Amino acid sequence: MLTVDDLIAFCDLRLEEVQAIAEHEHMPVSMAAVLGQSLLHTEHGTERIRDMLMGVMRLAVRRHDVPQARHLVSTLRHFLHKHPDAAFRRAA
Repeated sequence: MLTVDDLIAFCDLRLEEVQAIAEHEHMPVSMAAVLGQSLLHTEHGTERIRDMLMGVMRLAVRRHDVPQARHLVSTLRHFLHKHPDAAFRRAA
C-alpha cells in the first residue's frame, strides 16, 4: 500500500508545494500530489501551480498569518527556481 510519503517521493514537488495545492483545491494531500504531478506534465501546469501557491499565500496574508505567509513565499521562490517556465512574463 502506498503512503502519502510514497506519493510525494514519486512526485516532482516538495511536501510544502503539495500541501499548498491541497489547501488551495480543498483536497487531501495524497490527491494533491497526484494532481501536482500531472500538472507538471501539461503545457501551462507549472503556471497553474504557481497561481495556487500565490492563492494560498494571499489567504495567509488576509488572515494575518505572517509565519505561514513567509513560509509560502519561500515555497513559491523555490518552486520558481526549480520551474523557471512558471515565472511571470515581463511585458514588452
